[in-house]
Amino acid sequence: MHPRSALTAAVAVAALLAPAAPAFAGSTAPAAQTVDVSTAAQLRAALAAAVPGRTIRLAPGEYRGSFVAQRAGTAAEPVTLTGPRTAVLVNDGPSGSAPSCPAPTPGWDSGYGLWLAGAPYWNLTGFTVRDSKKGVVLDGSPHVVIDGLYVHHIEDEGVHFRRSSADGVLRNSVVEYTGRVQPAYGEGVYLGSANSNWGCHGNTGGADRSDRVLVENNRIGPYVTAEGIDVKEGTSGGTIRGNTFDGRGISGENSADSWVDVKGSGYLVEDNRGTFAAPGTFANGYETHNPATTPSFPNGCGNVWRGNTSDLGGVGAYAIRITSVSACAGRPNVVYASNTVTRATAGLTNIPVTP
Repeated sequence: MHPRSALTAAVAVAALLAPAAPAFAGSTAPAAQTVDVSTAAQLRAALAAAVPGRTIRLAPGEYRGSFVAQRAGTAAEPVTLTGPRTAVLVNDGPSGSAPSCPAPTPGWDSGYGLWLAGAPYWNLTGFTVRDSKKGVVLDGSPHVVIDGLYVHHIEDEGVHFRRSSADGVLRNSVVEYTGRVQPAYGEGVYLGSANSNWGCHGNTGGADRSDRVLVENNRIGPYVTAEGIDVKEGTSGGTIRGNTFDGRGISGENSADSWVDVKGSGYLVEDNRGTFAAPGTFANGYETHNPATTPSFPNGCGNVWRGNTSDLGGVGAYAIRITSVSACAGRPNVVYASNTVTRATAGLTNIPVTP
């Protein structure tokens, strides 16, 4: 055999005998496009080794423990975590010593069912999160799409877009039975952070800008003990559309007495359907408030309601109550006549209706 041919043959044999790349290879090696997991340990390993374009596929079953993702996808190649509704994430935490501001820390279990921390461009689809301190928490994780999740029996809030997790989506999901331990903090969906927490969750010297989040076609409630959606001051430009709010079980604690409380600005709230029936504490369907308002950033202003259907159960006053007109003089809230209300003690809204 010619020496060059012998060398070529030897290289070919060596390639055939070389060990396969590990299932969770780093980004410097060819990455498997789909990784199947069926145990909690496999899920933790897959989250730790996620690379753009990879799909992590959950088998049916229960996954117990702390599940944190800190790897980024890209716009062209997001990371996907997917599974059937019978794939269930459960976190029995928290445990250990918490840092002053929540951040993934060795020796501390946050108790979150699923935590994306600095992990933009993920898709979360299909599976269930239950029996955890918080359900799904996004920190510094913009461009995350949550589709078809079932989040229930959560101690505090169900889904939280936090620490400037902007341009996200929550759609086609069910959030119910939240606030099981702390009713005052049992929001179904939480957009942004209260100004008292901007020191931890805001941009440097500023607000938590979890802006332009789309919340669409979800069922929120019953037994969501705080607001179905709490839109925090400092956020802007989001859309709340086509959701069903079941107000049974609203606690009234910490002023939680409406389906949606809009403290952000420039939100479109349209084509939602809300109902209320006992038990619960209920004041109005939708409310606005204006905390931390400044002339340059008027919180709770410039929001638009249209096409919403509200049944206040003979208990609530207004379908849409605007707390302050004067605070939003330069950027008023707008309530269109396409909104309808039944069984209200006061009416559709407390401001003039726009045709």
